[in-house]
Parts: sequence; C-alpha cells; structure tokens
Amino acid sequence: MENVVPPQITTELTQILSNLVLGDNEIRSNAEKAVNERLEQTPELYLLALTQFATAADTEAVDTVCDLANNAMSRGRPWHALQAQSFSMAESNDALARESAFRVFAGCPNLIMDLQTETVLAVLEKGLQDPQSVEVRHAALRASVSFLSATEHNQLAQVMSLMYPMLNTLPYLSHSQLPSFLSTLTPLASSHPQLFAPHLHNLLKFLPGLIIPSSDPGPTPTVARPNPAGGSSFVFPPPSADEKGKSPATGDLSADDEEAEEVRKAALEFMLSLSEARPSMVRRVDGWTTAIVRGCLASMGEIPEEETTIWLEADPAEDPTDDTYPHVYEQSLDRLACALGGKAVLPPAFSDIPGMLASHDWRMRHAGLMAIAAIAEGTAKVMQNELGRIVDLVTPMFADPHPRVRYAACQCIGQLCTDLEEVIQEQYHQQLLNVLIHTLEAPEPRVHAHAAAALINFCEGVERDILLPYLDPIVERLLKLLNPGASGEGKQPKRYVQEQAITTLAMVADASEATFAKHYSAIMPLLLNVLQNANTPEYRKLRVKAMECAGLIAIAVGRDVFRPDSAQFIELLMRIQNSPPDPSDTMLGHYLIATWAKVCQAMGPEFEPYLPVVMPPLLIAASAKADVSVYDEDESAEEKDGWETISMDGRQVGIKTSAIEEKCQAFETLVIYCSTLGPRFAPYLSQSLELVLPSLRFFFHEGVREASAMLVPMLLHCGKLSNTLTHQMVSASFSQLVNCIGIENDVSFLASLYKCFSDSLRVVGGPTALPQEIQDGVIEATKRQLQALADRRKSRANLPANDIRDDKEELMLLEEMEDFALEDMGKMLHAFDANHPLLVAISSVRELGLHLGQWDSSEEGGHEG
Repeated sequence: MENVVPPQITTELTQILSNLVLGDNEIRSNAEKAVNERLEQTPELYLLALTQFATAADTEAVDTVCDLANNAMSRGRPWHALQAQSFSMAESNDALARESAFRVFAGCPNLIMDLQTETVLAVLEKGLQDPQSVEVRHAALRASVSFLSATEHNQLAQVMSLMYPMLNTLPYLSHSQLPSFLSTLTPLASSHPQLFAPHLHNLLKFLPGLIIPSSDPGPTPTVARPNPAGGSSFVFPPPSADEKGKSPATGDLSADDEEAEEVRKAALEFMLSLSEARPSMVRRVDGWTTAIVRGCLASMGEIPEEETTIWLEADPAEDPTDDTYPHVYEQSLDRLACALGGKAVLPPAFSDIPGMLASHDWRMRHAGLMAIAAIAEGTAKVMQNELGRIVDLVTPMFADPHPRVRYAACQCIGQLCTDLEEVIQEQYHQQLLNVLIHTLEAPEPRVHAHAAAALINFCEGVERDILLPYLDPIVERLLKLLNPGASGEGKQPKRYVQEQAITTLAMVADASEATFAKHYSAIMPLLLNVLQNANTPEYRKLRVKAMECAGLIAIAVGRDVFRPDSAQFIELLMRIQNSPPDPSDTMLGHYLIATWAKVCQAMGPEFEPYLPVVMPPLLIAASAKADVSVYDEDESAEEKDGWETISMDGRQVGIKTSAIEEKCQAFETLVIYCSTLGPRFAPYLSQSLELVLPSLRFFFHEGVREASAMLVPMLLHCGKLSNTLTHQMVSASFSQLVNCIGIENDVSFLASLYKCFSDSLRVVGGPTALPQEIQDGVIEATKRQLQALADRRKSRANLPANDIRDDKEELMLLEEMEDFALEDMGKMLHAFDANHPLLVAISSVRELGLHLGQWDSSEEGGHEG
C-alpha cells in the first residue's frame, strides 16, 4: 500500500496508539482525547492514516484500530475508508495484507454487516480457502465467526452455507495448527449450535480420532487423514473434480505428545461446548456421546507412574503432582453428564468402567473410580436404579494394593454420598461405613485422611439413627489420627491429617447430636489444647478447624454438657480475637465470626453478656462496602485472586469476593444472634436495622439480600418484645419493602420479599397497623409485578417448540420460582383480604405457565442406565 499520509502524522499516530494500550489510566485517557481531537479537526486525513496503520501494523495495533472503528460506528460515524481499504487488502497478493484485512473484519464485523450477503460470503470463503497461508485462513475463520455471531437470528439461513468452507479448514492442518482453529470455532458452537446441526455426522468422522488415544497398530491417524484405513474424509462440500488433486498441508505428522494433548483438549472442548449448548441435538447423533466418554476415560488414565512416591509424601494443599494430573478430562466427563443426563451417558460409561476397574494397570482402575465420581451429579436420577451394582463395583476397590486406587475409592464414595444424598446412605450404609471405617487405619496418610473426608460427605446426608451404631469406632479411629501418641504409637501425625480428623469429628458430632456427649470429655480437652498452644503460622488451619469443631460439638451436646468448658473456650476466643492482626491470615476472621455464632447457639440466652465482645467487629464486617472495578465492554477485566467478574449494563464489573463473602457471613450471623436471643438483642436493634434495610438492595450478593429479608421481621419482633420498637422503625421497614417489591426483577428474591412483608405484617398486628399509603403502595407494586409476570409467561408461550424442549429444565426451574413468588404474593394479599380481587389475577397468571412437568420427558434420549 502506497504511503499517502505525511510521515509526521504517522509518527504522531504511532505514539498515540501506543499510549492507548497502556495500563496507566491517565496516559490512556489523554491518548483517547488526542485521537478524538484529531478526528474532529481533520477527519479524512486521520481516518486514512488509521486505515494505513491498521493494514501495516502488528496485531495489537490492529485491535486498537478495531476498537476505534467500533466506537466510531456506535456514534453513527461509519468508517468507509477502513471498509474500502480492508476489502482491497483482502484481494492483495501480499499474505500479510490479506491476514490484516480479515483481522479487521473479525474485530469489527459491522464493517461488513450492511453489505450484500453474496459479496461478504464470497470474500470470507476465498479467505477460508487461501492456498498460501494458514494464518490467512485462520484470520478468515475468525472473521467468519464474528460475522455469523453478529447476524440476526432470522437471517442465519441465508448465510449457513459459510459453514462448509469454515469447517473444511480443519482437515488441512497439522497438529500444531488445529487447536487455534478449533478454539476459534468453539464460541460459535456455544452461541449458535444450530449452525452445526447439518454437519454433526461428518464431524463425528473426524473428531473422535483426535480425542480417543488409539492403540491400533495399523496406519496412524493424522489430522489430515483421520481415517487412513478407509471411510469418508471430512470435506465441506465434497471436492469437485478440479479440487480432488489438492493435497492437505502436511505439517509435522508425527506430532509430539504435547501437541497431541493440545489437539485433544481443543477437540474435546469443541464437542463439549456443542453438547452443552444443544443437548437434544447431539443426543440424536449415534456415537457422539460415546466418543466423548471414551476419550475422557482413556485420557483420565494418563497419570505419570513415577510420581506415586511424590504424591504419597505431599501435603494435598501443596501437591506438585497436581500439575500433571488429568483434571480436564474428569471435568469434561462431569460437564457432559450434567448436559446430557444419565440416559445418554451411563450406558457408554459403564460399557468401559467395569473393565477399567479390573485392569492390571492401577492407573486405569483409578480412572474408572474417578469417572464414576465425575458423572454422579449429572446422572444421579438414572444412576439410582443401578446403585446396588455400582456399590458392589466400588467397595472391593478399598482393598486394592495401590494407595492411589484406594484414595480414588474414597473420592468415589464421597462424591456418591453428595450426589445421591440420603438415598445411598439409607440403602447402603453398612457397606459404605465398613470400608470407610477400615480405611481410616490405612498406612498411608493421604489415604486415611481422604477416608475421613469421605465420611463428612456421608454424614451430611445420613439420619442420626443410621449413624449411631457406628459412632464409637468412627470416633475412636479419628481420635487416633488426631493424637496417635495416646494409643502408644508415638508417631507424629501429619498436620493435614490432624486438620481433616478435627473437621470430620465436627461433622460426626453435628450428625449424631446429643449422643455425641459420651465422647465429649475425650475430645474437648484436645481442642482447647490446640487453641491454647497452636499459635505459630504453620498451625493456623489447625487452630481454626479446632475452633469450628469445638463450636459444633458444643451445639451437639447442649449447654448443660458444654457449660463447664464454656468460660475457658470463650476466654481463648477473646484472646485470639484481641491478638495483633496478621494480614496474611485470611482464614481467622471468617472462622471467628462463625465460631462465636455457634457458641451463641449452644449457650442460648446465657450468651447475652458476650454481645459487647462480638457485636462491634460483626457490625464492621456487615457495614463493608462492595469493592468494585468497572471496565468498559471492550476492556479486559483483570483476573485477580479473590475477585469475580460479572456483566452489568454492558460493562464488566469486578467485585472483590472476599469482602462481600465476609459481609454475607456477618448478616447470616446477625440472623443467628437475633433469632437465638430475641428481646435480649434489643441494644443492637437500631444499628442492625440501619444496616439491614438498605441491604435489601445489595445486588452484589444474593446471600446478603436473603439474610436481610429474614432479619426485618426478626428485628421488628425483637423490638416489639423489648418495647423498643418505634413508629419510625416500622414506617422505614415497610416503606423500604414496598420500594423493593416494586422494582425487583429476580423472581426468587421477589418471593423472599413477599414473605418478609407478610411475616413483618404479623409482627405489627396486621394491615390496619400500617399507614394507608403503605397499604396502597404494596398493592400497586403487586399489580405491576403481576403484569410483568404475565408478560414474561406470554412471551415464553410464543417460543418455538424446539427451543422450549431444548431449554426445558431451565424453563421449569424459572416457572417453579415464579410459582413460589405467586404463592407468597397470594399469602400477603390474603392477609389484607381473604377475597382480594388480585387473588383471581394470581390464578390467571399461574395458568399462563407452560406447565412443562406435563410434557413428555422421553426427549432426554439414550437408554436406561
């Protein structure tokens, strides 16, 4: 391209654009101002300069120009010079120019959205078939994905032909090139899965060879020849006569292990994304689910043999072998099961798993157990029918000679106890507890600690009467893990084993309740000793786990048993709370708040004297503001530990989660104090109410809002019983509730708001206790909510049947939450008038639902597991 822009303009623009991509906000802001000024003063010259710059510069600068073009077009100022120049460059003889053109189209699809469809498709297709450059083909693929993603839904049929050349870029790539192409297609698979529907059978001829490690000694499958022994090749559309002689780009056909691994992960992610986006579509393709399952199962067995000794000696929290463990394949199997369900996933999984468990290779036995754990959540409904068979497969593995297999057996049982909670504990408690209790005495710390961890999962879903016969042997072995010196063994236990033993003792105490009192005298002194002496940094986790355990045991045994030790325990907690803060100890604050709450629950009214100790730090935590960073939509949000990014009003908002989690915990603790102490909480009524009412609109954390909705009637009740409730408190509470009800869009929390209003109404004595404007206000707000719910339900009723079927579970959950809101709305209206006219409107809105529970559920596909 001939340089027609004066060199001084080019030099100045280079500096400005460089500043635009810097992290310094002030420099970047000044650069944005400079660009805007130049474009205002001499737009033609600077647009031409930017166009020239975009077509000659590196990727980062091209991205900057695309940002400028997008911003200009969003303000109604199309950049025709860039559009024309990019089209010209797409026809250039220079591969770098062609690549730059397609990069611009990818970053700014609006440049081509208003042109004739045939023209756009022709340019993109030519780029996808570029005979000279893989980089051009990849840039054209990115541009094609951007174009299809930006195309209106009702116009997709006119551009679907582009999928053929897009997918046909894949067979002509080497292993090193495939991952980037597949990764480019994956977002389109998630957002527009229907575009891939006509191609699934052909994809199934190509992709399994990439994700299933082959043991066939015959011809080696490659990317270019995925099926060298015969069968159809992957070509979109089938080659014409003049194309049949064209050879694929060979690249390095004997790709190394690292390249093969990257290809496998990229292909797997592509297939999973399609499966998650449109489950019903892929269920209908025979072999699709089986290919993914077998690819995951085979890859899960790829654990380095030589790392077992390192694994045995490692602390689980700092395990160096974790970096080489095949986590991605376990997670992929979990995602597939959650997307497709048990009817689709269990048959192919259990056609291989029994053989894996019988394998001579410990890694395959390990993989088989971890696979059962991975699919349990998504297949739980169907798995229940085969639970006895699965338990019979897993329990013998606790006698496996290899420690990592026994560890995997613990993991498997623990996960089953969580995902099939109550069912497996009730039906198979004897088999499970026998192997878990025995494994608490395994010689390897990693194994017996994990058996203790699995017991936690078991106890979370067990009935007290089922657990009691096993209580003594469980506690006896956990105490031996915690304090082996007491049994004369003299070995110093690993700290992580002690931490796990204490955590499990806490859960066992919680599940067994008052019966745990017989073991109280053996355990509480050990815990108090830990709190007294474990003061150095390496014992931080042990100390907070001891706090938690002592609190739970105190609740379980009751105040009479706990009372003799309560003063010492509280004194230790106060000493810990008043010790100099250690900024590096991120656990202590959370556990202190939680333990004080447990002590309150255990002591009941006797805890009142300690409110002045616990409330000041609690109120500070509850008062915390959300620490947020706001990013523009095209700005990349910083990935930092302890931060979470959400989308809000077209912007990315980064939230410091640690602070708001602590705030949520503080509100949940206020619920405990207020509900436990009743009128004795009155000294803190006013301060608490001032925090709670505005927090009904704390949109950064649902838990804070839910706790606030629970607290309002509790605090009003506290004030009423203590004669400290004022007219201003009542008026402020109900005014805020009316305001929140009127604007709430989350139907789940809307139900909580109506329940809060009804409960508060009962506290103050019914509707007549409220000013007329409050009564009128809540009725008007309810009318608006009813209309909004009716409109949403009517809109859903007009969705295509296939869309409803594909999103059935999500829609069922949404309608269930709406029904809860309507139910709580009805209860509130009934308190005003048993024959309130809006009660009829509620019934009418309820009838507008899709009633998906009545639909035929056979569309999940597959076979009974």
